[in-house]
Amino acid sequence: MVKNKYLRYLPLASLFGTQRTRELFHYNPTILPVREEAEDVKLFVYDYNADHYEERTLENVADCVAFKNNDRITWINIDGLRKQDVETICNTFGIHALLTEDILSIGQRPKMDDVEGILFCLLNMLYFNETTRTVETEQISIALGKDFVISFQEDGSRDVFDPMRHKLKMANSKIRQRTADYLCYSMLDMIVDNYFIVMERLGEQIELLEEEVIRRSNTRSLAHINHLRKELIVLKRNIAPVRELINGFIRSESDLLDDRTTKYFKDVYDHIVQAYDFTENYRDMMMSMQDIYINNVNLRMNEVMKVMAIVTCLMAPATVIGGIFGMNFEAIPLLHNKWGFYISVGAMLFIPLIMLYLFRKRGWY
Repeated sequence: MVKNKYLRYLPLASLFGTQRTRELFHYNPTILPVREEAEDVKLFVYDYNADHYEERTLENVADCVAFKNNDRITWINIDGLRKQDVETICNTFGIHALLTEDILSIGQRPKMDDVEGILFCLLNMLYFNETTRTVETEQISIALGKDFVISFQEDGSRDVFDPMRHKLKMANSKIRQRTADYLCYSMLDMIVDNYFIVMERLGEQIELLEEEVIRRSNTRSLAHINHLRKELIVLKRNIAPVRELINGFIRSESDLLDDRTTKYFKDVYDHIVQAYDFTENYRDMMMSMQDIYINNVNLRMNEVMKVMAIVTCLMAPATVIGGIFGMNFEAIPLLHNKWGFYISVGAMLFIPLIMLYLFRKRGWY
C-alpha cells in the first residue's frame, strides 16, 4: 500500500520522456483509427456579402440547409466532431464520402484535394503549452465550395480565427468584398501565421537552454535537449507538408478560385517556406547544443583526469622513496642515522614541489 502510494507520483514514462515519443509515433496509417464522439458540438454560421452580415449559432446540423445557395458567402464553423453530424452536413453540401473519412480521421498528414467541385484541405493548428512546454496540435478540415466554406475543428475552446471574425463584422473589410476563396485563404493565412508564434515560444526555450548548456551542463540539460528535439519533430511534421498544400491551391485550375486570389496564396506559400527554414535552423541549433553538451562533458572528464594524473605524479616520489627505505636489506644508507627520517620526508615533500613548478612552467595546469 505504501509502495503504490509513492509510485503514483513517479510515472516512469514521463521520467524518461517515452510517453511523448509514443504520442509522436503511435499512429499507424494502415489501421483505421477510432475517433471519440464529441460530447458537445457547436455550430457557428457567418453569412455575409458586401452589404449584409449575419452571425448565428445553430443547435441542429440540419438547420444549415437554409444557408445553401442563398446568393451570399457562408462560413460554417463546426466545433466538435460527431460522425453522424459530419456525414449529414457533408451530404447536404455535396462533399464526397472520401473527404468525410478524412475529416473524421486522426493523425492525418496535411494535404489538399480537389474532389467533385469541392476544394478540401486538412492541416493542424499549433499551440504552445506554457505549462508543459510542449507543442499541441488540433486537426482542422476546410471544405471550399461555391459560395461556402465549412471548417471542422476538434476543440471548440480555442482557434486562431478571432481576428478574421472581427474583420467580417466590418462592412468595408476586404474579406466582405471578396468571394469564398478569399475567406479560405484568410483562414489558411491565420493558421500559418500562428505557426510563427509557436516557433517564437519554442525559440525562447531554445535560447534559455543554450545558456544553460554553455554555463552548466548536466543530465538535466540533456533531458531538456531531448525534450525540445521531440517538439521540433512535431513542428516539422506539421509544417513541411503545408508547403505542398498551399502549392496545390496555387496550381489548381478549379473554377472556385479567382485569379486575383492566387497571389495571396503565393504569399502564404512564402510564409510557410520561411517557417520551414526556421524549423531547420532550430534543428541545427539543437544538434549544435548536443555537440556542446558532449564536448563539455568530455572537457570536465579531461579536467578530472588531469587532476588525478597530477596527484598520482606528485605521490610517485613518496612511493618510490618509501619503497626503497622499506626494503629488508641490512645495509641501507641513512638507516641508522638520526636524521635519516627527516631527510627522506623532506625529499618526499621537496621533489613534488619541484614537479609542481615544472608542471606550472609548462602550462599543464
